[in-house]
Amino acid sequence: MTATTVPHFGPPPAAPAPRRPLAAAALLAALVGMVFGLLLGGAGPASAHAALTGSDPQDGTVVDTAPKEVTLTFSEQVAMSDGSIRVLDPDGKRADTGAPRDLQSGSTVKYGVTLHAGLPDGTYTVAWQAVSADSHPVSGAFTFSIGAPSKTKVALPADEAGGGLVGTLYGIARYAAYAGFILLAGGAAFVLACWQRGAGARPLQRLVVRGWMTLTVATLAMLLLRNPYTGSGKLGDAFDLDGLKAVLDTKPGAALVSRLLLLGASALFIAVLFGAYAKREDEREKKDLTFGLAIGGTVIAAGIAGTWALAEHASTGLQPGIAMPVDILHLLAVAAWLGGLTALLVALYRTPDIGATAVRRFSRVAFGSVLVLTATGIYQSWRQVGTWSALTGTGYGQLLLVKVGLVAVLVGIAWFSRRWTARLVMNGAAAAEEETGTGLETGAGLETGAEVKAGAGAEAKAGAGAGMEEEEAAPVTPSPASEDPARAAQLARQRAAVATAEKKRVRDADTERSGLRRSVLAEVAVAVALLAVATVLTSTEPGRTEEEAARGSTAATAPAATGPVNLTLPFDTGGKNGKGTVRMDIDPARTGTNELHLWIDSTDGKAMDVPELKLAFTLESKDIGPLPITPVRLTEGHWTASGVQIPMAGDWKVAVTVRTSDIDQTTIDKNVKIG
Repeated sequence: MTATTVPHFGPPPAAPAPRRPLAAAALLAALVGMVFGLLLGGAGPASAHAALTGSDPQDGTVVDTAPKEVTLTFSEQVAMSDGSIRVLDPDGKRADTGAPRDLQSGSTVKYGVTLHAGLPDGTYTVAWQAVSADSHPVSGAFTFSIGAPSKTKVALPADEAGGGLVGTLYGIARYAAYAGFILLAGGAAFVLACWQRGAGARPLQRLVVRGWMTLTVATLAMLLLRNPYTGSGKLGDAFDLDGLKAVLDTKPGAALVSRLLLLGASALFIAVLFGAYAKREDEREKKDLTFGLAIGGTVIAAGIAGTWALAEHASTGLQPGIAMPVDILHLLAVAAWLGGLTALLVALYRTPDIGATAVRRFSRVAFGSVLVLTATGIYQSWRQVGTWSALTGTGYGQLLLVKVGLVAVLVGIAWFSRRWTARLVMNGAAAAEEETGTGLETGAGLETGAEVKAGAGAEAKAGAGAGMEEEEAAPVTPSPASEDPARAAQLARQRAAVATAEKKRVRDADTERSGLRRSVLAEVAVAVALLAVATVLTSTEPGRTEEEAARGSTAATAPAATGPVNLTLPFDTGGKNGKGTVRMDIDPARTGTNELHLWIDSTDGKAMDVPELKLAFTLESKDIGPLPITPVRLTEGHWTASGVQIPMAGDWKVAVTVRTSDIDQTTIDKNVKIG
């Protein structure tokens, strides 16, 4: 979760004045706007998904002789396995000798593999896959050539790491884990902070228990899928014991195991909450137990939230020491808001006893959540995006815009929820005062005036119904002393059921309560979509890193970002003293105007004078050329050409014609990447 989210309630006004919701909405809109204002601020580079920032040889280059090794440089720490870097020859056979070696020096993250000796000329493919420090798999591939480019049987992989069926299942498990945590933590918080009598309500009990089960199953699934998700991508490897053992030795694996242990502690918490706590009658003892459960539940919930913060985006990149506790606070606030919102919806639809007091209390909890979510969301958004270009030009930034749009919709629905809440409190207080004549204070009890009426009417009907059943069952009315205890218990249950049904019927006819239920239902629907977008954001490469990767890719593929390209071309014209070498510098080796310098050396390394030297550039892939270049002799063995125009970037063939006598000449060529 990396952006500002807003709960549906703020503190209810004393009266349903329309200006108050508008003022609150304006405040929330201003806070959301602050996100974009801070996005303009610059900061040091921050990474989440690792990016390949350089390689040797570089992508697309042609080297004269076979290198001894291939090295890769990354923007952040990565985890490598034995097959993480593979170098394949034109026939698809391995050209490297084995596992990658760690070549890190200072802050530079570099890995390399040694190549076999005596590699033949041709095009070689380098395929790599690693796990970045934020637990997400990353991969890529590029080519280089020895001597000259050639055809290759190796097809560059089209799918990124972490995709396919395994990636889809892992994404579903990730979403289910977030949803389960929200229901577990938020539902329990709603009971303790807003409606303590709800601990005995079966619908709320089922909601929290299902949240626990969902989180547990999702965590187990992620633990089993972790090996194929970051490796082979094959579903069958989920049950590979060696792979599972390797996962347990990683930071994400340890986080998932820790989450399972904390879920064991949360099972005990649930048992106490819906067992001893729900049955406790003594107010003093219940107050003490409430405090203990609140402290214990907060610690457990923070620990579970920490398993995400310690293993994903917050744990790496810019300011991890600040980002991790901020991420924990963000997740806890989301759970308190969205989980409490779901619990409120269940209570409004499935229980007849919840009243205005519980709604008011949740309104306060939700308003506190919005303050935390706003502050943490602004920080997280700035940390992961950072610039306007990343906000609009990267997938992460675009998803963040979608999320902010959903928040705006949620704020709009919240206006109606706050109005219905205010009306429910005010009308309930007035009805209760009229019914009891006691001047009932707003929100002073769990029952509103409508509930008092419903209860009275239900008791009367229940009594009448019970009397009719007794008359039909026995012609002679038995005395109370001789009444069957089992029959009495049955009649008591019938009276309670009739009273509950009548109370629910009256509540359902309450306009304010029905309006609140509809608005809360709409909020939950939008919140589910918001959670889906937030889950996708956690597995999307952040905008900062995507831009950094683009810069690194440009640097890795450019043959000479700040200097000339150097070529060496041996020649033999076949005549006397016809052997030598042409050394060529192309500066800056980019599209546009370039400067060429050529030196001709004899076999003994001395400057060699020749009668004529000609050049031609051809871009065969675009059918451009040959473009003739006539260099000018400066001194013995040194020729130059100024203002050489290269119209387009690509792999250009440079042909050099050397004449050593009236009849002896030869043309040699070599490919070079320009632009």
